[in-house]
Amino acid sequence: MVFVSSIAVTLTAALSLTPVFVFGHPGEKYGKREATEEMGNAHVVSTMNRRALESCQNSPAVKARKERAIARRAETFARLRRERNLENAPWLHRRDAASLEKWAAQSHDKTGSYDFDKDTPNSDVFGSNTSCILTPDNANGPYFVYQEHIRSDITEGVVGIPLHLEVQFVDVQTCEPAEGILIDTWSCNATGAYSGVSARGEGGLGTTYLRGVQQADADGVVTFDTIFPGHYQGRATHQHLIAHVGATILPNGTYTGGTVAHLSQLFFDQPLRDAIEATAPYVTNPIPHTANLDDWFTGYAATADYDPFPNYIMLGGSLDDGLFVWAELGLNTSSNWDYYAPYASTWKEGGGYDNPDFDFMAVAFPPPTHG
Repeated sequence: MVFVSSIAVTLTAALSLTPVFVFGHPGEKYGKREATEEMGNAHVVSTMNRRALESCQNSPAVKARKERAIARRAETFARLRRERNLENAPWLHRRDAASLEKWAAQSHDKTGSYDFDKDTPNSDVFGSNTSCILTPDNANGPYFVYQEHIRSDITEGVVGIPLHLEVQFVDVQTCEPAEGILIDTWSCNATGAYSGVSARGEGGLGTTYLRGVQQADADGVVTFDTIFPGHYQGRATHQHLIAHVGATILPNGTYTGGTVAHLSQLFFDQPLRDAIEATAPYVTNPIPHTANLDDWFTGYAATADYDPFPNYIMLGGSLDDGLFVWAELGLNTSSNWDYYAPYASTWKEGGGYDNPDFDFMAVAFPPPTHG
């Protein structure tokens, strides 16, 4: 039988208004039936794991991990401000995000930023989003590049609002950190173009900006220095993530093999997006914005227990000072989502190469999943 969650049923009605979603990148099309079925299966997996997760929340190991996360984030924030000579600058923090029912029922324009100071307890600022919740697996889109560089700084001089991203991965089977897995991340630049692919309007096979891979440490943590993503037709601003289990790190600083155990997208508060899109070079992008609640992938990426909007802090009083963004994601390291993670190209010594077996239509219209 085909599993379709209540969220999928709701979206089926919305999707029935148009036969196909056509996004700003060639080939990024999704059929309403296939995409809804895929989404439904992902949410069923999330629901099935919830009971197992609840039993581990009060374990000493989980509590200790949360305390380490608070301390680590506080130190990262302090370090980033020191490096930018912002130690005495004011700063802002996004409060705990609402559950799916709440954020879907209200405008995120009402999500406020609150003043904190040096005397605010670290647990109040950095203690949110540390629950062991399975993150719904999401579509990776048509611009995944295989064997990208293992590196933390992926900016390559690209202009935009600086963003320091910290993501902590937890294995939902054990509630232990997902140590040693490789995390792939990528996004478009401030005007909506992706590197590493030959599709029309993108950066080309010889580019690698805003892409990189990191190995999770003993606490399941990876960090990246990038920029706040731009936008393109039909999509809200988002950051891609893929988790590789069992991959091998190569001497040339890339990786090979392994299984895709998780793929998802992070989204960003509407007020933050609006403020950044009004600055250069984002403001030069002529493509109309798509609001979070108009991009159905935000619902795809969320459950009542998981909020796909990461927490963030403005490092200073200006957006130009940059952002510190963090999230904790639960994944099942035994999962295999390889079918839903086809790659458009591969990075090798000397440049990128198109994947001859990559089919945009296969990405657009995957066969229904039955169980």
